[in-house]
Amino acid sequence: MTRRYTTVAVLVGASLTAVACAPGGGSGGEESTTSKAASEVETDPAAMGDITLTVWDQEVRGGQDKQMKALNAAFEKKYPNITIKRVSRSFDDLTKTLRLALTGDDAPDVVQANNTRSQMGQFVGAKQIINLDPYAEAYGWRDRYPESVQSVVSYSPDAKTFGEGSIFGLPQVGEVVGIFYDKKMMEDLGIEQPKTWAQFEEALATAKEAGETPLVLGNIEKWPAVHVFGALQGRYTDAETIRTLGYGRPGASWTDEGNEQTGATLVDWVDKGYFNEGFNGEGYDAAWQSFSKGDGLFLIAGSWLQSDLYAAMKDDVGFMLPPVEKEGDTPVTTGGSGLPFAVTSKAENPDAAAAYIDFITNDDAMDVLAENGNMPVVGTAERKAADPLGDEIFAAFGEVSEKDGLTPYLDWATPTMGDTMGAGLQDMLAGKKDPKAAMETIEADYAEFTKE
Repeated sequence: MTRRYTTVAVLVGASLTAVACAPGGGSGGEESTTSKAASEVETDPAAMGDITLTVWDQEVRGGQDKQMKALNAAFEKKYPNITIKRVSRSFDDLTKTLRLALTGDDAPDVVQANNTRSQMGQFVGAKQIINLDPYAEAYGWRDRYPESVQSVVSYSPDAKTFGEGSIFGLPQVGEVVGIFYDKKMMEDLGIEQPKTWAQFEEALATAKEAGETPLVLGNIEKWPAVHVFGALQGRYTDAETIRTLGYGRPGASWTDEGNEQTGATLVDWVDKGYFNEGFNGEGYDAAWQSFSKGDGLFLIAGSWLQSDLYAAMKDDVGFMLPPVEKEGDTPVTTGGSGLPFAVTSKAENPDAAAAYIDFITNDDAMDVLAENGNMPVVGTAERKAADPLGDEIFAAFGEVSEKDGLTPYLDWATPTMGDTMGAGLQDMLAGKKDPKAAMETIEADYAEFTKE
């Protein structure tokens, strides 16, 4: 592919500009800021003595797991004095256990912490992860990462402001939520790839009439429906308004017509039987695995499934951005970066922890990511994906970024928005709340937070 792709530099909106802050006060131990100057940072792991770094990550799926194993092995080979003790958990298990782990006496050294206010933001505020500005200067991270990528891992030291301030973690991968589709089923049903939402709904109806499952969803964890909502939201709401909502900034409302219409459309799809039976009680992994075995025409999900879906379906699986209302419109969908790696305040050797993070996010590491079916968050333009599905995802990521249509994850808005929105949408899809009531529940959380 010779097309030049824009990386996540556009993904979080032109309205956010990362502000480079001078290193703050404090050091490792119990503080989330550090008094170290960049000149005091030790950047040669070989000179650090014998060290064991405990690293918690959620890279458990095929290609993600392979990339971490390869990078950890390469790091240990280059620096035999440092041993990586890797603890790998699913996203949900990591989310449930990380908060408690950071308060314990045996806290890990490096962790993946969700960018959202409910995780990274709270860890910053509680001084459980350290300010990485000195390391950013020592290693040149601000040159490596575009400002917009820096913004999704930046907080003010008091954690009140998200999107600017000091760097508290580094991501490896870029992400985009789109629509996977079964090419063989689409061909058998005589359906062309939808370009507009009207064509997409015609495809849903055609699949239903043919006795196939139009849309696959596993929503027992509740957050998957948030991604589905985000992929559809751009049909009715402009990208900048979604960014205002997603970053928890005042000036927008969840109860506006666009958001209620998004909810109403999803309920309509449920009423028409477009989703698989029992989707609210099915797990996320079970759902995509069912899709990979031919059960369903469409799966609205993220680029992180690339490696696993291609391994199972080969050339029978394709990827597209959510359609537009009319051809020529800008595609809008959820996306950003993967979970960033952060250094905990209880890390015994933060220099070694930062050196490890630098190693797994450098230029060579981006090659390893691409080779294992993942999308590097930087340098996407210079790399070819590992398979044809990856090429489609890289192209989609480039298109939505170049056209400024990539919007933040909606659960980033407030510390409690993940639970609030997940539960609200699950109730809405189960018929326990109508779209208006569901949006009012979400609005209450957003309004309470933004009024402060």
